[in-house]
Amino acid sequence: QVQLVESGGGLVQPGGSLRLSCATSGFIFDYYTIAWFRQAPGKEREGVSCSASDGNTHYADAVKGRFTISRDNAKNTVYLQMNSLKPEDTAIYYCAQGFDYYCSTSMSPAYRYNYWGQGTQVTVSS
Repeated sequence: QVQLVESGGGLVQPGGSLRLSCATSGFIFDYYTIAWFRQAPGKEREGVSCSASDGNTHYADAVKGRFTISRDNAKNTVYLQMNSLKPEDTAIYYCAQGFDYYCSTSMSPAYRYNYWGQGTQVTVSS
């Protein structure tokens, strides 16, 4: 069955960096978009970034220039490198699998994705 497992979260000071990983299995990785979402307490889940199999990527305005998404097809894994972290980046970060066109002209919203990981907590605080 489809599985996505996030890792790499933790506590970091403002200005610091973290790299999240999303290890996947149960489907042909090369054919699908993998996206990152986050959800802070009391807020809706929001899109962070996505990576399509053809190389398309998209980023939320709030993270452009600070976060970088990448995928390793040999390991069926997507990474999210997060630099210059801010307290407002604090959230649970989830990865999700979707059809490739979900990351074509823009990033599709969360309700379109059917498969999700369990999430990893990122806390940015001094």
